[in-house]
Amino acid sequence: MAAANYLSSEDQFLCSICLDVFTDPVSTPCGHNFCKNCITEHWNTSNRCLCPICKEGFTTRPDLRVNTFISEMVAHEEDADREIAEGVQVFTSLKESVERGLNELINTIKEKQKTTEKQAEAFIKELEQEISELMKRSTEVEQLSRSEDHLHLLQSVQSLNIQQPPPTKDWTQVSIRPSSYEGTVVKAVVQLEEILSKEMKKLLESELKRVQQYAVDVTLDPDIAHPDLILSDDGKHVNLGDVRKNLPDNPERFSKCVCVLGKQSFSSGRFYFEVQVKGKTDWVLGVARESINMKGEITLSPQNGFWTIWLRNGNEYKALANPDVLLSLKSPPQKVGVFVDYEEGLVSFYDVDAAAFIYSFTGCYFTDKLLPFFCPCRNDGGKNSAPLIISPVRVN
Repeated sequence: MAAANYLSSEDQFLCSICLDVFTDPVSTPCGHNFCKNCITEHWNTSNRCLCPICKEGFTTRPDLRVNTFISEMVAHEEDADREIAEGVQVFTSLKESVERGLNELINTIKEKQKTTEKQAEAFIKELEQEISELMKRSTEVEQLSRSEDHLHLLQSVQSLNIQQPPPTKDWTQVSIRPSSYEGTVVKAVVQLEEILSKEMKKLLESELKRVQQYAVDVTLDPDIAHPDLILSDDGKHVNLGDVRKNLPDNPERFSKCVCVLGKQSFSSGRFYFEVQVKGKTDWVLGVARESINMKGEITLSPQNGFWTIWLRNGNEYKALANPDVLLSLKSPPQKVGVFVDYEEGLVSFYDVDAAAFIYSFTGCYFTDKLLPFFCPCRNDGGKNSAPLIISPVRVN
């Protein structure tokens, strides 16, 4: 039943002329939907303006209006198909890598085992040869001992040189060193990890390019900024000043925390922005609810309307998730990307230059408008005086 329902719903996004998913869907005055090229070609071919479904005729060729709802839905089916195809490609590649790594591991162990067996076989062959020589000499000596012809016996003993038996190896000093398999599995797993890292990097590069398509122009709001903050005229730079400005204490202005919000607010859809954090030892970035309390001390947490990550002491990264999550980053990000999907309840952070994932808040429930949140933190005697800079998004 579920499969039937799915097919039924999918049929709603198929053009009845080409029987494929809509491309540039348009609606006729009678309310039916077709691909724009399909219905146009149909009318050009038939020289009559009839709806192919209900057969309603139009005296003049009607204006075709884009069906935005179907366009959006088709764009979403396409997104899902692309995600599935990409996922299948990635996991297929990983599966093949695992199988290839396993086969290489098995072959390596078998080769080592074969080398050991060959060494043992060579020793056995050499030992058997010595035993054969000794048995032959023993047989000859035994035959001579039964001889009654003393002259013949003396001559035979001299020719056999019994005083010098056949050369033999001191087998008490011979041993077969077993093959060492230590590190073989570890090496195979490390190689697999390298392959996985490469696949992850490609996947993250692709994901970052997708979210960058939702870039918005963000500027800082001077009416909200803490009085100690200095904002550039274009609203793109913020850092801490040496002297507190004498500004009116607006209800919306931060009074204790040296923070500022973006002017732009978002209550639906997806948006993305990037912030340069180069040269800083402390900062906080993310998004905040429009209704947050800006007076007094502030606890940054989702419960209080903040979805943020921070850097402290130059190397301590945390997601302020209550409880906080310590983040392990391979390298310090110079530029941080922030992506929000309002309906999905998702806030994600990326290291832009490294195309690396940092952290995601998932399963969030947004009811208020969301605004970009920035905190350059205290200067720390000049160590942290570099500004936070809202950077233009460049899609590679």
